[in-house]
Amino acid sequence: MKDKLFSLKEIELEINSYKNSEQAKLAARYFKTAKGEYAEGDRFLGISVPVQRSIARKYANLSLRDIIYLLQSNWHEIRLIALFLLEHRYSHPHKDPSFQNSEQIVTIRKEVYDSYVANFSKINNWDLVDASAYKIIGRHLYDKDRSILYLWARSKILWERRIAIIATFYFIQKMDFEDTFSLSELLLDDKEDLMHKACGWMLREIYKKDSRRALAWIEKFKLKMPRTMLRYAIEKVPEKKRKQILNAK
Repeated sequence: MKDKLFSLKEIELEINSYKNSEQAKLAARYFKTAKGEYAEGDRFLGISVPVQRSIARKYANLSLRDIIYLLQSNWHEIRLIALFLLEHRYSHPHKDPSFQNSEQIVTIRKEVYDSYVANFSKINNWDLVDASAYKIIGRHLYDKDRSILYLWARSKILWERRIAIIATFYFIQKMDFEDTFSLSELLLDDKEDLMHKACGWMLREIYKKDSRRALAWIEKFKLKMPRTMLRYAIEKVPEKKRKQILNAK
């Protein structure tokens, strides 16, 4: 028996039933939406992430067209739900309503990847990027040409640069570190603190997998690394070594 096919109207009604104006105000401050801040103008409904994930699980078989419609929303939480739905569709292509045979898997995943890239302008805050980039972009490019990441890393748009480095988290999980190292070097002069944090986070993830290689890269570039990137990268390093690295800068 097939799962029930939900409509766009049904998911929109359920999302709106969870609105919380007080939580929305808190979220707007937390995500820096004031004039001149990195998420200026972003709008919130005040729905918690666990609830958003629950909604995405319930409506997992929503059509790709409807998911992309949700991704166009001005509401932050609706865009995040859409990204959860896209990631589910990529990870579980056999649950796509149109799925008939295994030959469709490549096509379905390519459609999700293309839809994600075509809607970069709507993936415009750090949590939206971090929840989805490595699960869709990283996974898709793992066995393909990755040169597009370097184009995005040179973008004037903060979120495209963050997508490029966070996508490599998928590679790191597969013990493949070279693109993370190369992109982090390319981004050493980035002016945005959110990029320093993202690169430092990815370098820290490499350290957790292969401390020797991570420390070798950090030692090579520690004098050039922004302070925030360096601190994030060496967070798991033993205290004595961590102080030694910081004092050298």
